[in-house]
Amino acid sequence: MADKKLVEQITSREEDFAQWYTDVVKKAELTDYSSVKGFMVIRPAGYAIWERIQYELDTRFKATGVQNCAMPLLIPQSLLEKESEHVEGFAPEVAWVSYGGSKRLEERLCVRPTSEVLFCDYYSKVVKSYRDLPQLLNQWCSVVRWEKTTRPFLRTREFLWQEGHTVHATAEEAEERTLLMLNIYADVLENELAIPVVKGRKTDKEKFAGAIATYTVEALMHDGQALQCATSHNFGDGFAKAFDVQYLSKENKIEAVHQTSWGITTRTIGALIMVHGDDSGLVIPPRIAPVQVVIVPIQQNKEGVLDKAYALKDELLKAGIRVKVDDSDKTPGFKFADGEVRGIPLRLEIGPKDIEKDQAVLVRRDNREKIVAELSGLTVEVEKLLKAMQKDMYDRALAFQKERTTDAKNLDELVASLDKKPGFVRAMWCGCRDCEDKLKEYSGITSRCIPMEQEEISDSCVVCGKKATKMVYWGRAY
Repeated sequence: MADKKLVEQITSREEDFAQWYTDVVKKAELTDYSSVKGFMVIRPAGYAIWERIQYELDTRFKATGVQNCAMPLLIPQSLLEKESEHVEGFAPEVAWVSYGGSKRLEERLCVRPTSEVLFCDYYSKVVKSYRDLPQLLNQWCSVVRWEKTTRPFLRTREFLWQEGHTVHATAEEAEERTLLMLNIYADVLENELAIPVVKGRKTDKEKFAGAIATYTVEALMHDGQALQCATSHNFGDGFAKAFDVQYLSKENKIEAVHQTSWGITTRTIGALIMVHGDDSGLVIPPRIAPVQVVIVPIQQNKEGVLDKAYALKDELLKAGIRVKVDDSDKTPGFKFADGEVRGIPLRLEIGPKDIEKDQAVLVRRDNREKIVAELSGLTVEVEKLLKAMQKDMYDRALAFQKERTTDAKNLDELVASLDKKPGFVRAMWCGCRDCEDKLKEYSGITSRCIPMEQEEISDSCVVCGKKATKMVYWGRAY
């Protein structure tokens, strides 16, 4: 009865998607509520997923010459206000520190919502000559933004992320770096998290405050809503001029640097849940899973069973597979359900009868397929199944994205399509902000991105009917 109850506590996705999401986060022990409203405790199971994402990204960053550093947590108000568009964009979300101990501060300090101004201040001191360029820095940290409505991973008042900030001698180098980092995000999302994305440029309305161009990777969740998974910004020389980040060029001229910024957050864990999860809990793609295989000993009190389970663990570990043995005193049924809730890709069952037959039972988390494998070739079979599961999960998510992506030629088609079958709608746009505003006010639809790969759906804007300039992905989003 206990085994059944464990899964029954998760609401069906089709019944109430928002409640299903909350149930999965809670039952998989990813987060907990803290004593400060809107702030979450990331529990070990949730943090382990973030560590895997962090590892994959950090390895790729460093391969392109990026170095990690750490900037202060607090920003003086005068420094924050140096770039007017930037501070205006973040002002409603800033948390302020007014006291140090019992003494009122002469100048308020904001808890960083992002660190552009801190990096600019630093670069203004260390960049003097073209020989000092480029500067390629990144930090892994948390930031605070005072959100009105919060939800674990998706929108919290404090969240973990990385923020890269680079400065370059030329506009061309800055744009090249901006797109390079966007492609790294897409690579990790698609090849590690098995989440297909649409790459594109944000409209001016949706771009980052202070940027000349913002690029994004957009994914589609199971409920048909879009999620911005990562962004990469080209700041041009706007911040550089505001903060006097200059260098002496080879031609002996004083020039402003060109700057980029790029980041991805713990909301990617939310995307992972909503793209792959099912009514039994998490389903984690093997390449990003902290534990790829859980070994469940059957009748573990019988002689030789636990010994065999640990011998198999050692064998898999030697092959580079992340594995654990669940030797708790729970029933096998409870362990099966617990492994499913946590999304562990592969379950390995081994009991006295299996040992007699020199075999083990393998069960895939994504489709619950059972495979009886000979112990002599177990490692090869496990590797094959993990590889197949990774591909199948991506293919299913991609098929869903394609099935939920439609085209529209006018406003009625656009709204009707999203109301009937939520997802992405591709439609033409004239480039006018008024048309974007009208769509959002009328039905909560926003431009997700102007995709890199352009097609001509029609020759007129989906909102106003005037001549179109770009094809845009539209949708409702988290």
